[in-house]
Amino acid sequence: MHVILGILTSLVTLLYLLERMGIDLGGLNPWSWRRRRNWRNRFEGDPIYAIEDAKSVAGLLVVGAAKLDGDIAHEQKQSILREFETTFSMSPKDASDLLNSSSYLLGSPQLIETQLKELLARNVQTFSDEQARSVVEMITNVVAAGGEPSESQRTFLVDVQSGLSKQAEEAGTWG
Repeated sequence: MHVILGILTSLVTLLYLLERMGIDLGGLNPWSWRRRRNWRNRFEGDPIYAIEDAKSVAGLLVVGAAKLDGDIAHEQKQSILREFETTFSMSPKDASDLLNSSSYLLGSPQLIETQLKELLARNVQTFSDEQARSVVEMITNVVAAGGEPSESQRTFLVDVQSGLSKQAEEAGTWG
């Protein structure tokens, strides 16, 4: 017993001396480490993956499909606004806000395709069957508004259709 007490006393003395020398021992706390790691991942991560609202995800998918080949054409922009107003029952200002926020979140054109596929994979369970059909219809209308869809847009549309058809849960209507 006296050996255990001696080891514990030596350990406490060593930790106290390290603390007094200015060596931070707070990193040894596993709960603090996990909290810092989660915060760093949230802070340094892509904000597009923090979105969980079905309307916002659908807006990102629609705007992203239009931006796959570069900037959004005027016809596509008008089509997006019209789709948001009719499908989501939004006011023109809210539809414009959703378009602007989606365009901002999609940011860099090089990452759009990978971002959209990852976003779809993370949020596929939030869409009901009716919502999934609605998203595919909106993407089809928006992509066709700018003329003939490109190969990357057709591929993305097929990916969205297959990705949304895999989900089976009911999540409600757009409301």
